[in-house]
Amino acid sequence: MSTIKNFASLIKIAHTIFALPFAIIGFAMGTSAHPGGFSAILLAKVVLCMFFARTAAMAFNRYADRHIDAANPRTENRELPAGVLSPRSVLAAVIVCSVLFVATAATINTLTLALSPVALALVLGYSYTKRFTALCHIVLGLSLGVAPTAAYISVTGSFAVAPMLLSLLVVMWCGGFDIIYALQDEHFDRRAGLHSIPAALGASKALAVSRAMHMCATALVITIGLCYIPTAIYAIGAIIFTCLVTYQHTIVRPDDLSRVGLAFGTTNGVASCLYAIFTVWAITAMN
Repeated sequence: MSTIKNFASLIKIAHTIFALPFAIIGFAMGTSAHPGGFSAILLAKVVLCMFFARTAAMAFNRYADRHIDAANPRTENRELPAGVLSPRSVLAAVIVCSVLFVATAATINTLTLALSPVALALVLGYSYTKRFTALCHIVLGLSLGVAPTAAYISVTGSFAVAPMLLSLLVVMWCGGFDIIYALQDEHFDRRAGLHSIPAALGASKALAVSRAMHMCATALVITIGLCYIPTAIYAIGAIIFTCLVTYQHTIVRPDDLSRVGLAFGTTNGVASCLYAIFTVWAITAMN
């Protein structure tokens, strides 16, 4: 039981709340575009794919960064540096979840199977990007941003503009809040030769980049509403999402990072869930 608890802590299951709500929106868009496409079994497969891919990605990130985490005072007590879990067991979990992800995708449709190795390469490859580019935040956004488009494809077997705009929204939103999170390691990253926007530009300019990315995310929220879901219900969700994304920039300052956890976890988690609830509600009401 303690091993399960430690592994759950390692992969941060609570952080699933960032991408899963957007995958549900993508699924709802798919069922709206493909009448009769809703299936509880298919939805369960989409959720399983999300779980397997994210578990593999987080476990691999911890495995790949175990020596970096051991040298960083902020992360030295994580499960691998602390010796609570062994590198071999974590790597085994990565392999098992990767295989299960591809196997589950294969049961959905041909396109999900064909794209599953690409998605897997993206979510696993992110772990190494901090070693050579400050754009690692964008890569993280991409690895989470594939979720809504992938969920749409699972229903329709094809691409469409609306879920791709939703994916781009996730890229901008997640990349922006990951910059805020990375402020905690600005000085360590410089000393260790690692790359990030805060390490490259400093806290003040990094926050400016984060704000710009969140402005892009807000513009995409508005665009999706005007072009695809022009309802009052969606507008309420869009306003709440925008307010919460804006709020995090009022509680984090270059000289005060004490509320980064509130901005990163709580605020963004609530924003994604409420936006998903109102958006799915709006899509359902339109049909």
